[in-house]
Amino acid sequence: MANFREIVTKAVVGKAKKTFTTENSVTLSNSPTTVLGCWVINHNFHGSRMNDKIVMDGSYDVNIWYSYDNDSKTEVVKDTNTYHEVVSVRRKEDDRIQGEEIIVRSLKQPSCTKAEIKGNAISYTIEKEMGVELVGDTKVKIAIDENEDPWDEIGVEDDIDQEIEKEVQEEYIEQTNQNVESTTENNM
Repeated sequence: MANFREIVTKAVVGKAKKTFTTENSVTLSNSPTTVLGCWVINHNFHGSRMNDKIVMDGSYDVNIWYSYDNDSKTEVVKDTNTYHEVVSVRRKEDDRIQGEEIIVRSLKQPSCTKAEIKGNAISYTIEKEMGVELVGDTKVKIAIDENEDPWDEIGVEDDIDQEIEKEVQEEYIEQTNQNVESTTENNM
């Protein structure tokens, strides 16, 4: 019969991801001719708890490069966007654990998927994917194996020294020296 132990440890007790798509527009002082590029930088975010939901608040800057005056001049406009997203995270355990830590990750950085001219404005679509993990204390039950593995025996150093003494042939050194001397005499 196996013996069991419970270990209390920190573990991921809830996890979710969601893709968000938002449409925005920026009005320009010049009448745009062509959208030359759109990129998103400076994405900052954090998560907090609101009842049983997780709230993600963040912001990012959108830079839109466009041409105007019949493609003879260009300009970059910066638009800062903020967001407030609410998500539900299903827990892997039914009990609500006190002191859960909320970890929010950007799984796919915000990027512009579409930008088009609408009169004196540029309308653009931003897509991002966010992930949320709830980390809290949980219990893990493990089986204990009471059959201990046998220990390997390590020889006593005195026994090893005695074995070395038996194998060393002192005459070998004397014979080698005599052979070297006789070879040297013959070569002279």
